[in-house]
Amino acid sequence: MADAAVRPAQFDDVAVITRIHFDTWRTAYDGLLPPEVFEAFDFTEAERAWADAVEHAHVFLATEGEWTVGFVVAGSAPDQEVQNADGSLPADAETTALVSTLLVEPRWGRRGHGGRLVATAAHALREQGATRAVAWIPEADAASKSFYARVGWDPDGTVRTLDAAGRPLREIRVTGGLALLLRH
Repeated sequence: MADAAVRPAQFDDVAVITRIHFDTWRTAYDGLLPPEVFEAFDFTEAERAWADAVEHAHVFLATEGEWTVGFVVAGSAPDQEVQNADGSLPADAETTALVSTLLVEPRWGRRGHGGRLVATAAHALREQGATRAVAWIPEADAASKSFYARVGWDPDGTVRTLDAAGRPLREIRVTGGLALLLRH
C-alpha cells in the first residue's frame, strides 16, 4: 500500500469530496437507495453544502499516495440528532458530537482509511470538549454496521425513517466514545 494519510480538507477539495460522495453512494448504496436519488443528485448544490461543511465543521480527507479516497465530516450534534426516542435530551447532550458523513470509496475499502478518518475526527472532537459521538447509518448497510462495531460504537436502539425519493430508508443510530480502539 502506498503512503496513507489523513489531512484537513480545504475549499479546493470540495469538488473531489462531491465526486467521492456521489461515486460512493452510487456504488455502495445501489439497492438501498432508489435510482431516482442518483438521478436527482445536484452536483452544484452538493458542492455548496460541502463548502459550508469545510467552513463550519471538521472535514478530513483520507489519502493514499496521490489519491483522495474518502472523507469524514464531524462536529457539534444538534439536539434532534442526540435526543432520546421520547424527545428528551440525554444528560451528556452538550458534549455529544455528530459524525454526519463517513465515506470511503469501496475500491479503497478495507485498507484502514475509515479507521484513520474516524480516529482523526474523534481527536478533533475531544479537543473541542466532546465526550462521545453519534452517527446514523442505513439499517441494511452491513459494512457500516461492521465498521462502527470494530471502533466500539454500537446501536443505541434509536431509529428513524427517511424519505429516499418516495421509498422509506430506515436508519439506526450508533454511538460510542472518542478514545477509539479498533477491534478486529
